[in-house]
Amino acid sequence: MTQHTQVDKVNPLEPRQPLRPPSCVPDVDREAHPQATVLEEDSTVTKAEKKERHGETEDEFQESPLKRIKIDASATREPNTNGVTKSERRKGVAPIKPEFLIHLPGTDRDRGAAVQDDDAAEGAAHEPSHRDSAGRSKRREKSRGQNTARSFGSSRDEVSLCASRTTRPEFSPDKCSYGEKCKFEHDLRKYLREWKSADLTTFGGICPIWQNRGSHMEERPTDDGRKELVLTEKPDIKGSLAVPDPTTSIGTLNEISTQAKNDLMKRKIETPKADKYGKWLETVAQPEEQQDHRRNGLQSERIEGESRVANGDDSRQAREDKRARHVFPPLLPSEKRKIYFGPETPVLAPLTTQGNLPFRRLCVNLGAQLTYSEMAMSLPLIQGQKSEWALMRAHESEATPPAFKAQTQVVKDYDNSRDLKFGAQIAANKPWQGMKATEILTQLCPNLRLIDVNCGCPIDLVYRAGAGSALLDSQGKLDKIVRGMNAVSGDVPITVKIRMGTKDNKPTALKLVDRLVYGGQDAGNYGGGGSGAAAITLHGRSRQQRYTKSADWGYIADCAALINRFNDKGDELADTIREPEERTQPAGCKVYFIGNGDCYSHIDYQRHLEEAKVDSVMVARGALIKPWVFEEIEKGQYLDKSPTERLAMVEQFVRYGLECWGSDEMGVGTTRRFLLEWLSFAYRYVPVAILEHLPPSLQDRPPAWRGRSDLETLLGSDNYKDWIKISEMFLGPAHKDFRFEPKYKSNSYEIEAEG
Repeated sequence: MTQHTQVDKVNPLEPRQPLRPPSCVPDVDREAHPQATVLEEDSTVTKAEKKERHGETEDEFQESPLKRIKIDASATREPNTNGVTKSERRKGVAPIKPEFLIHLPGTDRDRGAAVQDDDAAEGAAHEPSHRDSAGRSKRREKSRGQNTARSFGSSRDEVSLCASRTTRPEFSPDKCSYGEKCKFEHDLRKYLREWKSADLTTFGGICPIWQNRGSHMEERPTDDGRKELVLTEKPDIKGSLAVPDPTTSIGTLNEISTQAKNDLMKRKIETPKADKYGKWLETVAQPEEQQDHRRNGLQSERIEGESRVANGDDSRQAREDKRARHVFPPLLPSEKRKIYFGPETPVLAPLTTQGNLPFRRLCVNLGAQLTYSEMAMSLPLIQGQKSEWALMRAHESEATPPAFKAQTQVVKDYDNSRDLKFGAQIAANKPWQGMKATEILTQLCPNLRLIDVNCGCPIDLVYRAGAGSALLDSQGKLDKIVRGMNAVSGDVPITVKIRMGTKDNKPTALKLVDRLVYGGQDAGNYGGGGSGAAAITLHGRSRQQRYTKSADWGYIADCAALINRFNDKGDELADTIREPEERTQPAGCKVYFIGNGDCYSHIDYQRHLEEAKVDSVMVARGALIKPWVFEEIEKGQYLDKSPTERLAMVEQFVRYGLECWGSDEMGVGTTRRFLLEWLSFAYRYVPVAILEHLPPSLQDRPPAWRGRSDLETLLGSDNYKDWIKISEMFLGPAHKDFRFEPKYKSNSYEIEAEG
């Protein structure tokens, strides 16, 4: 018999399983590779392939003909345009077409279940185990701060240039206050020769700062024959842009001077409105608490038969005492600027870390109509901390009016030309903090659409301090905070962002919305009526739930119905003598309601508008994964962005980052860090063209897949080292001391991606 040598070939899909050629002996080949049965419903899928893909057994196909017909009739499979039957959709796994899968679903190498969810990205509920082998709890030293387990290394030059030399001509620098003891380099040419990092070769060798600001360094001859290094500007840019183009200019708004921050640190900036209103709140709250304690004590001493009469007398006496003690507020809210939320104004959520200026600017270019700052803590703002005030910076494109289509039920006297996109969000755990921060913000930041109170942040550091979602369980305190902020904010409206509650299966948002809109039992003590919130945003999850389940849009619809009834009632009162004083009510006696949670496409957006009856929808994680979701909402269709287009967005973000944080070594390092933070979400995007089912779900995690090109595969990689490779395409090699660790691998780093 002739010996046949088989040569193994490399399997491109599974390298560890080589491809073998068919046997050269006809009989052996027929036995080893029998002809598989072709299914009628799919001429391209054999029975063996069907079994391998879906794990179906032969016994399932040996049922009686009648039962098989019944099963086929009730099947939910949908034929695609090519006549090929789609596989059933698996919950929690992105339905990628089989030809793009690297490891078929159902195998032990399916990656879908292994992808970290958003709880892991937040760093919460995944604390390391602190128990010994016997299961007993171990004592440990608590880490302080929220970045203790996450370090990014350094991007600084080995020796940096002294700040007294950075913006001054070479021969006339500023005087260094440290003199010879200064640890930085004073010799400009030596720094450029020995210590400065190499220039980037990307962007065609043109610095984005030079391209947009026109500022650069050059040598100029002096009268004594020497050459001096000086900063100069491009002649065609200097003073030529009377109205800078928001899409190309670096112009930023709400920049706070160093002097203002120092004055805040030294308590030189006064807050007379907040001080006056705060003292009034104390005088109102203390007698009320004392009266409640006295009344409760008297009632506990009375017998049941006498309590009915006594309670009636006590109630009348309490009302008379309350009228005698009542002190009117020292100041009433000013009439607020009219704002508008509608179907044409999709909202970008306030996002901790990712909601930075370059990312917001990118989303505005892609169609986002309303934006928020990252959440800022009130006390650091009051104390003038530089890092907190940096969150208030906005780009010029965020100062343009949002989209507006004149329709019915629009707030009376709304002037779209005076409106803008950018609003600030703050967190406070006491009324005086919220009031002082609000008064200072309105003094120092002239470009604010509104100020939003964060009542949904689940981060433990914020929750334990009594701010964020902790206010959901302290509704009286929240009512005072909103009323106080409303009283001192001038013409800037105050809004609130909340969650369903703090615990699963115990939602409290409906009760809270009722209190904010109509006022609680003690509303008469504070001037009557509701809190004056101009808009309320509800994230359809509890603090405890985080992202383990989908957002509850049914509950959001219940809250929306309550607010719609309030707005309808306000329209009726507007035509009667009972119309309330306008400055004590939200703008136009209308409270806007925005839903938040799991919006990932124009289909989700329209469904929420129609079914939940909300005014608009806030987008968070959906924008991080797919920033052009706003463009899809505007055009009402899916947009299958090519890998080249997506990479162009990365390049645009890098440009914006260098313009915002600078093109020196520190600016490059900061831009790289925040780019990687964004890519840690963006890699989860799966192109709609390779999905079997639409619409895509934000809760689905992709199994291992390959793209239509190498670049698409790279952009979809979950390996953070590939993210660093993408950053190096535009920012050059990473600094030798730079480090990046994904959030889900950190035990103490938390983000708040609302929705």
